[in-house]
Amino acid sequence: MKNETLALPDIARERMERLQAHTAKIGVIGLGYVGLPLSLLLSGAGFQVTGFDIDEKKVTDLEAGRTYIIKIPQEEIQTARKQGLRATTDFSNLSEQDVVIMCVPTPLTEHREPDLSFIEKTAKSVAPWLCEGQLVVLESSTYPGTTEDLLIPILEAENPRGLKVQGNGPALDKGVFYVAFSPEREDPGNTTVARHDIPKVVGGHDTIATELAATLYEGIFTKSVRVTSTKTAEMTKLLENIYRCVNIALVNELKILSLRMGVDIWEVIDAASTKPFGFHPFYPGPGLGGHCIPIDPFYLSWKAKEYDFNTRFIELAGEVNGAMPEFVAQTVGKALNQRKKALNGSKILMLGMAYKKDIDDLRESPSLTIIELLRHEGAEVLYNDPYFPTVGRGRHYNLNMTCTPLENLEQYDCVLIVTDHSDYNYQEIVKNSQLVVDSRNATKGIVSDKIVKC
Repeated sequence: MKNETLALPDIARERMERLQAHTAKIGVIGLGYVGLPLSLLLSGAGFQVTGFDIDEKKVTDLEAGRTYIIKIPQEEIQTARKQGLRATTDFSNLSEQDVVIMCVPTPLTEHREPDLSFIEKTAKSVAPWLCEGQLVVLESSTYPGTTEDLLIPILEAENPRGLKVQGNGPALDKGVFYVAFSPEREDPGNTTVARHDIPKVVGGHDTIATELAATLYEGIFTKSVRVTSTKTAEMTKLLENIYRCVNIALVNELKILSLRMGVDIWEVIDAASTKPFGFHPFYPGPGLGGHCIPIDPFYLSWKAKEYDFNTRFIELAGEVNGAMPEFVAQTVGKALNQRKKALNGSKILMLGMAYKKDIDDLRESPSLTIIELLRHEGAEVLYNDPYFPTVGRGRHYNLNMTCTPLENLEQYDCVLIVTDHSDYNYQEIVKNSQLVVDSRNATKGIVSDKIVKC
């Protein structure tokens, strides 16, 4: 609930007034799938926005008015440039900002433990330029306590002005800065909900920080949702993604059982969805992808061990979802075997590299694991994806592959659908292929003995 009677010290009131008037200067660190859309919203609302990134190519593209995310039109970038949006690799410009928003990755290490190195490095880059009265907002998904235990201590220890974070004690008028956590809620490819209509959860380290952050976000989002602390806001984000992870694991497990029973799980889900209460549909697939759902549950499981607590439900869901790429690879092998062909030496065309349909995002995509599994068994694997002319090297892969044209499909022993992009004509794909293994129900309604669902 908005605090209408909160007394603000002068340094906070000045920034509050600029936020309310949309004249505040906002710095956004990290210009990827979260930071760039956020920067465009802020710019469109009249704020003076500067984007910061260590990737010189992104900065060069933005300064030239070019987009590098397919679902963000170039015209939107060019309009924002005309409105004053700029980008830089020079972090000294942070000292000019009223608000600094951190949108940096929080991946997992090879041992499935939280990798907070991006937050730590960014905090150390912000600290030298931290100014009195500035608001710093962390948007990166992470475990409860990160803002208090990692971000704030770095900002306090490494800023040269000796500034301290404002706590929930008496409001100070000098020597303080403000910190809040507001989890990103980006959903790449979602065309049903406008960005500005997604409510924004906000939790400050103190009540002033909460109000400053809420005022900022209310300038670009229809609604902000205030919570009592940064920890609560951090846990909110994890709950949202763990809820999805667990329910997707449930339908993935039921899919495997249904296949053995000869039941179409997709038809089951459609039928269950007609119930007007107590049921929300989730859909199975070849494995989880994206930056949040495959990763966030492990953040909480790791943190829970500090409290001598075993998150069995979450870990089981992770095991089920993590096993799906192996299930897809095994299904391909069995389908080939039924046609008297060996997986070893087979030529397979995989359709779709992105982790979900109609986006250009490879983060944690199950397609990467599936390629490795099939290759390990001796298959020759090629891919087609309209969003990826090439796939090179990433955090956990080194493929160096080039998109194969979608032609002469009869030359492949198997066409494997991993991502159900709308650009594909599935009727024609089935017609011209020897075998189609479908992990997304993309061939729904097509009757053919060439199709194997998985």
